[in-house]
Amino acid sequence: MSTIGSTIRRITLLTDFGTRDGFAAAMRGVIASIAPDAIVDDASHDIAPGDVEGAAWALANFATLYPPGTIHVAVIDPGVGSGRRAIAARAGGQIFVAPDNGVLTRVLDVDSEIVEVRSPEFRLGEVSYTFHGRDVFAPAAAHLARGIATEQLGPRALGTVRLELPQAMRTDHEMIGEVVHVDRFGNLITNIPGAWIQMHESDSITVRAGDIVAAAGKTYAEVESGEMLAYVGSAKVLEIAMRDGNAAAEAGIGRGARVTVHHANATTD
Repeated sequence: MSTIGSTIRRITLLTDFGTRDGFAAAMRGVIASIAPDAIVDDASHDIAPGDVEGAAWALANFATLYPPGTIHVAVIDPGVGSGRRAIAARAGGQIFVAPDNGVLTRVLDVDSEIVEVRSPEFRLGEVSYTFHGRDVFAPAAAHLARGIATEQLGPRALGTVRLELPQAMRTDHEMIGEVVHVDRFGNLITNIPGAWIQMHESDSITVRAGDIVAAAGKTYAEVESGEMLAYVGSAKVLEIAMRDGNAAAEAGIGRGARVTVHHANATTD
């Protein structure tokens, strides 16, 4: 592993801490004390408590848009204080610091270099059982921003935890997937690749999820207020939305719900 250059000073924070209790500010305070020149971006502190899958989705949505060498700290950590490891990883030109609970699943690849965060000199002097965001992850990120190499944090990490990501399937006339994320607008984001949808004319497609039957289109303006629309979203996968409403609440479904796409004009590879 290579040393992080001294000019890299940007850190992002992704947590489920919220903002009212000062937990995120405590992490920022630790970083400011160790690496006062670091630029710290609050990516989000509104991840649902303990929602590792939701955090994994959010992290993948923004991390690669940052300059190479940005340090991303993801602390959604229901296993804090247990035997779960703290890890740091280099992947896709970015650096990640997080608990080893699968939160990095969507950003790691086969070439990722991963170490355990163990070295006591890069933690706070006293580590609590309940706040590793402050005592372990924030100081590790700050020291990385100051220029230490990732391998100085600890030994190589083998067998890291990965989430089991569901895979969509397709036949000549049907695509089958599921909802993998629900955003704050209640839009149902699926694992069906947008490229599969774009192979067909929109008027040949019927999308179903629970009791929802959605028309296919490109923009919300194509349907009336209160109607459902299926479209390829910014993440390049099929999404289902309710114009001026909340599709997830309306349908009473969420992550894991089955989604089917029927298309009249069969196209094969």
